[in-house]
Amino acid sequence: MVTSPDSSVARVLRSPAAARITGLAVSLAYAAFIVWLYAAQPRTLTEVRGGVAATMGVYTVDPVAFAQGLQHFRADRFPEARRAFLRADPAQRDDRTQFYVAYSYLREGWGHFYADDALYREGQAALQRAVMAAPGGAIRVDDPGLTLKTSDELAEAFARGLKRDASDLNPLGVLEKRP
Repeated sequence: MVTSPDSSVARVLRSPAAARITGLAVSLAYAAFIVWLYAAQPRTLTEVRGGVAATMGVYTVDPVAFAQGLQHFRADRFPEARRAFLRADPAQRDDRTQFYVAYSYLREGWGHFYADDALYREGQAALQRAVMAAPGGAIRVDDPGLTLKTSDELAEAFARGLKRDASDLNPLGVLEKRP
């Protein structure tokens, strides 16, 4: 059956009510996008795309880049590991990847005669991203190579490292067990 331009469907689509409803739906979708941008505050277009994908439930991490990041992490090449993790999770939306990024900052800033405050603060920021992305607001990574396996343990290690007290002057702190 061929419909003529004057069919009932065509008349409904040309009606003023349909135009108003369509306009309202587009305006509400745009307003929701603006509110999401304000709340999420993405810094790059990649983060915007990743955030939209995560909201829709289709965001994935690049497994090859993640494996490369783990390989560098386990070899104590932390800047290289973070670059690989950034390739794996460009929108910084994956809790497990961001946990490893935070842990890499802890390991790189540890083992000196002092805790590197700048690295620890970067690690805290990465851990905060990880916790925000995690369902339930907590992370547990069962990796036998990690001493600290939860986000709470990692947060406490950062807090201890950033705290200033007399134990900071102890040169034997270099001999502490690696986190």
